[in-house]
Amino acid sequence: MAGDLEVLIDMGFEKARADMAVKKTGGLQGALQWLEDNQDKPLDEITSAENNDETNPSIEPAPLKEGEVARSMVCNECGKKFRSMAQAEFHASKTEHVDFSESTEEIAPLTEEEKKAKLEELRAKNAEKKAKQAILDKEEQRKNEKIRMKSTKEVQDIKEKLAQQEQIKAAAAKRQEKLNDIAAKKRIQEKIAADKETRRLKAEAQKAEREGRAPPPDPSLAAAQAAAPSSSGSAPKKEVTEARLRLQTAGGVVMKNFPVETTLFEVAQALEGDNGGVPVESFTMTYPKKTFSGSVDFGKTLKEAGLIPSAVLIVK
Repeated sequence: MAGDLEVLIDMGFEKARADMAVKKTGGLQGALQWLEDNQDKPLDEITSAENNDETNPSIEPAPLKEGEVARSMVCNECGKKFRSMAQAEFHASKTEHVDFSESTEEIAPLTEEEKKAKLEELRAKNAEKKAKQAILDKEEQRKNEKIRMKSTKEVQDIKEKLAQQEQIKAAAAKRQEKLNDIAAKKRIQEKIAADKETRRLKAEAQKAEREGRAPPPDPSLAAAQAAAPSSSGSAPKKEVTEARLRLQTAGGVVMKNFPVETTLFEVAQALEGDNGGVPVESFTMTYPKKTFSGSVDFGKTLKEAGLIPSAVLIVK
């Protein structure tokens, strides 16, 4: 039996499956038939389904003892012979044949040539099954690799988009910081100039008082008095606080109003939100011809970009 098991293992069968076949059938011939009948069944299913060896159609019965009458079952519909009732019942369940009869003819065991042929047949079937499984495994591996590459590309695209947005935000923040610094310096310079002018007027007034003459007029009061008639004669010019934009997108024309201090980056973000996340790469004016793109241009406000009080932009 150990030699039969080694032969089956050398053919490429699993050790557990081959061992079960030899134990259940008692020899190489029965084991070959058992393995052929159960080659597509999982080992767990075979173990749980074959608790009663006497009704197992795959088990080869023991050789006839001396003095016993040889018997077999014959399927009258196809002519196939069986050495046990269980095998005949298994054949009936598979083919739905119902016409069987008993025979005193003993089914001869396989010859050495037939055993070799059976071994070669099972070896070829086993190799074919392994080759098909290898093809399926390779195809599955290829599909998984495609999924992994696609996922990696999507993650990389998201990272690049986030990095670009951060660069635009950083550029806008840096530009605003620079503008704030300029405005602060201007206020300091104006304060210094005002203090200096105040001290000069005070010194001239003291000098005029010592000399007994009228003090010089205050320039700020004179400017206010000069501006009063002109302001009463004409209404002050209204400051523009909002920009009206006509945006030509791939989905059609969009009309939007934004505060003049809105950056082009914020306009792009608003359009991306309306268009389902489609990124905006540039804005183009038709007249005069000018294109705004990149972190520097997107950091400009609508006022700085000259897009007030209204403008027509092509969005890409």
